[in-house]
Amino acid sequence: MGTAFAKIRYVERTGSTNDDAAELLGAPEGLGLTIVAEAQDRGSGRKGRSWIAQPGTSLLFTTILPRAIPTADLWILPYAAAIAVRRALFESGVPTTLHWPNDLLVGERKVAGILCATRIVGDQAWVAAGVGINVHRIPGAQAGIEPPPAFCDDIVPVERTALLERMLLVFDAWNETLSMPQRIARVWERAAGLPGKRYRLLLDGAREPFEATAIGIATGGGLIVERAGGARETIELADARALR
Repeated sequence: MGTAFAKIRYVERTGSTNDDAAELLGAPEGLGLTIVAEAQDRGSGRKGRSWIAQPGTSLLFTTILPRAIPTADLWILPYAAAIAVRRALFESGVPTTLHWPNDLLVGERKVAGILCATRIVGDQAWVAAGVGINVHRIPGAQAGIEPPPAFCDDIVPVERTALLERMLLVFDAWNETLSMPQRIARVWERAAGLPGKRYRLLLDGAREPFEATAIGIATGGGLIVERAGGARETIELADARALR
């Protein structure tokens, strides 16, 4: 493709493309490499949750950035990746909404998620963005998954190879913006409908979620919210789940 993301490795099955990529972070042969799997045995999301995908239904890949980024800017990578995934899906005919911290929704249903892998050495970090996109719906294959997922095919037929190529071209176009985390955060906010979007948030250790109005993204990746009564606080990435 003539981009910094031209290297692609395809595997029929693996434990996790993120785990495979993590072994290559910082190695010259890993820079710019995308690992694509037809199926994963240990696909995962945030906080140890599983990513369940029947073979042939999803686009599952992890892309290693072609250069290290400052450790202080590490928080922006999931947001940059989400913007790129959203753009590629839009160009494929699938409009989505971003949902803090790392999901893309069609309506209220999740169509894609992002989980990053990192290797930090002092003030530099090598990073990879793991992406899972529900593409082809197989009747009955998603029974029992709650909440029910969305698929690209619910809107328009999408060919996975073409979607991956489009995705990597968008990644390449956005690569230089990683040095501008505040710009990325503002673009993400607009794509997510912030400020003003309502969220149901469940703090770690809490029994019941609470509702709040999202205001924006704080430096570091936390979600700034306003509770009933006007009090504002920042919900950190590691401390809560955003429910749908």
